[in-house]
Amino acid sequence: MTTPSEELKTAVIIEDDAEIRHILAEVLESSGFSTVSVGNGIDGVRAVLTYQPVLTTIDVNMPGIDGIEAAKRIRAQSDTFIIMLTGLNDEADVIAGLGAGADEYLAKPFRPRELRARVEALMRRSRPAGEVPATPAAPAQGSAGPGSPGVEPTTASIAAAAPDGGVPPMPAPADGLPMEAASVPFVDGDGEWLLHRDLRLHPENRIALIDGDELELTRTEFDLLATLLESKRRVRSKADLTLVLRGDSYVTSSFVGDADKRAVEAHMTNLRRKLGESAASPRYIETVRGVGYRLTSEG
Repeated sequence: MTTPSEELKTAVIIEDDAEIRHILAEVLESSGFSTVSVGNGIDGVRAVLTYQPVLTTIDVNMPGIDGIEAAKRIRAQSDTFIIMLTGLNDEADVIAGLGAGADEYLAKPFRPRELRARVEALMRRSRPAGEVPATPAAPAQGSAGPGSPGVEPTTASIAAAAPDGGVPPMPAPADGLPMEAASVPFVDGDGEWLLHRDLRLHPENRIALIDGDELELTRTEFDLLATLLESKRRVRSKADLTLVLRGDSYVTSSFVGDADKRAVEAHMTNLRRKLGESAASPRYIETVRGVGYRLTSEG
């Protein structure tokens, strides 16, 4: 019997190659997801805003807006997990995708079991309280009809949400600006906060503050920061941080390659930028050359 939480587990696939779309859909559906497939970035952004998926896969090279731009637009308005699909040797795409807000990357050609492993690792990551999305939104009145391009709902729950197979138009935020996330209430009780200098982080409510101002962090950036705050002055290697993000417990149980370590470096660069610091003059996180990262001293 399917539990209510399983019924809500939706994935959006943004991929212009029909064969790869089919493979992605098969793997994700075998992992318990309802899937919606689209063939370009514009429809992909609309599908994410409409169906509020837990997971989104995005191909980097697509017609119209590319995957990097699609990821930026999605991340501005959604907290969905994002997996970027890149060419085997396109390291620049990996770095750009992570900089755009992606949580993971997968190089083509990929093995289905590798995709499953990456997805399972993301699903093990903690989610903010009450964040599980509601049932997929029904198309708004006057939404696109059967002629809508490239939308492939593949389960009954998705078909019920959009019986004509169309994706409703993307909601128009006021003044053309990204829709702001609902404000998160402040939680009293310093015992629940992780503290370092003027940086405060609440792991359960996933709130990060600097001098009282809330930081807009991606899931991955938040998890990296929380891990370093919990570790205090203990150095965490890039391989160690990779396994933390995957949810793996032991280095010996999972392979960590150079690309994974570079991905951690890219996430750390983005995190430092949002913290308002640089590696050369760190206030919160320092690099231990050849090893990894740790908090700066309090002095």
